[in-house]
Amino acid sequence: MDLPLVLVIVVTSVIQSVFGVGVLLFGTPLLLMFGYPFVPTLATLLPISLTINLLQVIGGQKHIHFAFYRRLLLYSVPPIVLLLAFTVTMAVNVSFVIGLFLLLISLKAFSARVEKGIGYLFRFEKSFLLLQGIVHGLTNLGGSLLTSKVFSLKISKPEKRATISLSYLTFALFQLLTLASLDQLGDFNLYYVLIGSLVFILTEGLVYRKIPSQQYDTLFAGFLFFSGSMLIYKGVL
Repeated sequence: MDLPLVLVIVVTSVIQSVFGVGVLLFGTPLLLMFGYPFVPTLATLLPISLTINLLQVIGGQKHIHFAFYRRLLLYSVPPIVLLLAFTVTMAVNVSFVIGLFLLLISLKAFSARVEKGIGYLFRFEKSFLLLQGIVHGLTNLGGSLLTSKVFSLKISKPEKRATISLSYLTFALFQLLTLASLDQLGDFNLYYVLIGSLVFILTEGLVYRKIPSQQYDTLFAGFLFFSGSMLIYKGVL
């Protein structure tokens, strides 16, 4: 058993079970720091992320913000597919910039001035979604931008997670198809997917359902702040 890999899967699956993202956003930089190559890391984490998101979508499909999802499908998915093909052979680091952006977004819950400024930024949604696709295709860290955008929407706790889950599921599906077309998937390990699924089932009942909506927004802000801090740390290393 690859203990570091299993630990990363368990911890990031808990995070994804609560917020809709985490396995790729945190698992990718963690495994890279442990010395795992980028493409095998993707091939390992993508099926886990997709499975957790699928379970979340099945349980929360009536809460999905489909208007936002349709725009994401149009503007974010094509650059993900195109740029992932290049990422297989090149290394691009935009973690520091994304980290700073996430720190700013996390302050939205605590500052009216920051909230107003971010609202102006998100008015250019098409450009933002295109940027999100570019970032995710190049770095696998576009989930940070996805969560920041959905967090800015005035929707409920179930709507936030369901919308993020379907969006991230779509990202993972197209990434897997792209890797498969490039013959880069390698061996599929069902064991790791089962671990992620079990963690989701436990977290759903023991943690997620017990979080009040107001506290969820605060936790979400803390999650974004932590994400940004971690990405900045990774970016300066």
